[in-house]
Amino acid sequence: MLDIKESNLLKAISDVSFLPENSVYNLRKNGLGVERKTNEKVQIENKTDKPGIDIRIMPDTKNETIYIPVIITESGVNDKVYNDFYVGENADVTIVAGCGIHNSGCNESRHDGIHRFFIGKNARVKYVEKHYGDGEGTGARVLNPVTEVFIGENAVCEMESVQIKGVDSTERETNAVLEAGAKYIVTERLMTHGNQSAVSNMVIELNGEDASAQIISRSVAKDSSEQVFYPRAVGNAKCAAHVQCDSIIMDEAKIRSIPEIAANNADAQIVHEAAIGRINNEQLLKLMTFGLDETEAEEIIIQGFLK
Repeated sequence: MLDIKESNLLKAISDVSFLPENSVYNLRKNGLGVERKTNEKVQIENKTDKPGIDIRIMPDTKNETIYIPVIITESGVNDKVYNDFYVGENADVTIVAGCGIHNSGCNESRHDGIHRFFIGKNARVKYVEKHYGDGEGTGARVLNPVTEVFIGENAVCEMESVQIKGVDSTERETNAVLEAGAKYIVTERLMTHGNQSAVSNMVIELNGEDASAQIISRSVAKDSSEQVFYPRAVGNAKCAAHVQCDSIIMDEAKIRSIPEIAANNADAQIVHEAAIGRINNEQLLKLMTFGLDETEAEEIIIQGFLK
């Protein structure tokens, strides 16, 4: 059973305040696996050589939602976990992950999640990862996810990465390798405030003919926070990719956006675009004519931008 604080964390990162009985799940709390449920289609086993789990999804599995949340409620926890996902051919599944940290103490609480995905031929995976922090303590809330994705022939992987509140420092590393006909869609949404910092590095290698990728990053930086985005798309075959980074900058914040594209094949078509700017004054004034003050109008614009 989860207490109210733990249920609130779970809700923030998974959109559920308790793990559904009819789903497959693995709950990790304060560095330990505490609850698990599997079935004949999805098996979860502990690793024997390091902390973490192997998630094996059988071929042709359909309509399964797998929850693998991590919650930290103790100050001073330093948790590092290795999770490997093996997705069988023709499977179609949703994986809901993420980490929530409640830090009420003075020591840093940290979670480093290293996730690898091996996605079989013709399979489809939707992966949602949300990061959230709260707590009245002075200790930092740190999240450093590493994601490696190997997408098989004609498979599709859609990833949604969200960080909206309370994470003091994050360094994100994402690497993907696409075979023929594979498709990779990444949507990243992030907001920083105070003195928070966020770094996001991506390398997408399109190795197979007709592979495609779409990378969209949207962020808002407030106060004195800092952000760096460095997405790279590399076309090594006849392929198509689009990289887009859009950011709103406010107050004394700093943002660097460095999209990079490389073509090693004459039939590779790769496009990138990046934009950083302030909130549109016309939008702000229009909302204020409806009776909102400036802060309320800014919040509405920001939430709409990050959707």
